Amino acid sequence: MSRLCWTDWHWLVLAGLLEVGFATALKLEQTRPQFLYVFLVCAYFSFDFLARALKTIPLGTAYAVWTGIGSVGAVAVGSVVFGEGLSVLRLLLLGMLVAALVGLKLSSGRKAAQG
Repeated sequence: MSRLCWTDWHWLVLAGLLEVGFATALKLEQTRPQFLYVFLVCAYFSFDFLARALKTIPLGTAYAVWTGIGSVGAVAVGSVVFGEGLSVLRLLLLGMLVAALVGLKLSSGRKAAQG
């Protein structure tokens, strides 16, 4: 039986997903105060997992990916759950954001050229 090997990138993706969770809980808390507790739990673990990822992922890359996942996820939740508009332009810009995040991930393992 093989064990799942958690890398710092796994922690970062999970942190980003929890950022979507705490943003959503913050929106829901406006009408249902009990969601404050969901917000606090998601925020705590999101920051904890981000801190774990920062052990090996550069700060700028990790922060950009973390907020990017949160941004794309929050737009998706806003559209699906809260009926917020999603124009073709917004979809195009979100696609560009996802492409930039993938590019950051792919380029993070490369060493800067010495010269």
